[in-house]
Amino acid sequence: MFGRAPKKSDNTRYYEILGVPKSASQDDLKKAYRKAAIKNHPDKGGDPEKFKELAQAYEVLSDPEKREVYDQYGEDALKEGMGGGGGHDPFDIFSSFFGGGPFGGGGSSRGRRQRRGEDVIHPLKVSLEDLYNGTSKKLSLSRNVICQKCKGKGSKSGASMKCSGCQGSGMRVTIRQIGPGMIQQMQQPCNECRGTGETINEKDRCPQCKGEKVVPEKKVLEVVVEKGMQNGQKITFPGEADEAPDTVTGDIVFVLQLKDHSKFKRKGDDLFFEHTLSLSEALCGFQYVLTHLDNRQLLIKSNPGEVVKPDQFKAINDEGMPMYQRPFMRGKLYIHFTVDFPESLTLDQCKALETVLPPRLATQMTDMELDECEETTLHDVNIEEEMRRKQAQAQEAYEEDDDVHGGAQRVQCAQQ
Repeated sequence: MFGRAPKKSDNTRYYEILGVPKSASQDDLKKAYRKAAIKNHPDKGGDPEKFKELAQAYEVLSDPEKREVYDQYGEDALKEGMGGGGGHDPFDIFSSFFGGGPFGGGGSSRGRRQRRGEDVIHPLKVSLEDLYNGTSKKLSLSRNVICQKCKGKGSKSGASMKCSGCQGSGMRVTIRQIGPGMIQQMQQPCNECRGTGETINEKDRCPQCKGEKVVPEKKVLEVVVEKGMQNGQKITFPGEADEAPDTVTGDIVFVLQLKDHSKFKRKGDDLFFEHTLSLSEALCGFQYVLTHLDNRQLLIKSNPGEVVKPDQFKAINDEGMPMYQRPFMRGKLYIHFTVDFPESLTLDQCKALETVLPPRLATQMTDMELDECEETTLHDVNIEEEMRRKQAQAQEAYEEDDDVHGGAQRVQCAQQ
């Protein structure tokens, strides 16, 4: 984070809150905070606002780097984020300072709030058959679990010390001046305790987890894909992510990713199937067998005398996708017909077709009138390619025209 150094502001208020001089040592600060925090703790009838101010003042002044910023630039610098002051819960600071509380038992009635671990997201590829029929997949995953030998303490004795490098916060803030009036702040995990805020004596480390507090575990999860589930739908296993001390374990979440099917397409609860007919089938009738997603054989046929037109759709009720959590209800199966016309016909074929097809429209023009018409030639074209070519030509002509007018205007300006 970059920020312009603010003007000097009040840099004595935190000392006054704790009732210590600016020259106070860390021991002096601890004693002052201990005495005042116990006196003003809300569980003992103290003033909640005063208790919050004490925690904020102690949080800043007990951190050498934050204290240096406060002494030099005052409270405004901390509010602008240069030292990160006042960002922690006052009850958490009190709880970590006293380690169990001075009132006996568990200390504050609020207790120390646990943070929530991150969820682990896994994509799970499924076929359209999987979503149509339903399936289950067994997946082997590795995760961290609390070490049972040391109960997540990391040490044989169960003891640990507050990290001196970060004062138990797990993070270190480094501040440097990079230019006149410019300060850069960098916050990163403490390298001495690797962000845990604690250090464990080498000889006291748990032999099973080596002081890591967690050990790896292999686990097999059975993911049940229900009929009718959608692409992108999530299947959640609560509390199955990595475990960590003082942390609510996150979830493992599988996100369904549908693979393309060669024949069927899905839209909501409906299925679409493409089928090509020959011209004879489109005009004279057709019959074919469609293999469905559950391998059932469906007989598809036209009605007697029915003509199927190119790009026509027909629907079969209750043969689409099962509806999620209502698998006995299904959408529709739409069949999209395309007609494959022959490339050409012989004269004999044309004459034979003319005898059975509806007659062509008679020409109302006389031979003399036809002789006066001009003959034309038809060419085969790819219309999409033709339109792209014309668009490119129009753009090129526009740019050339712009260059000509622009040049003329520049000459005119030069003459003025």
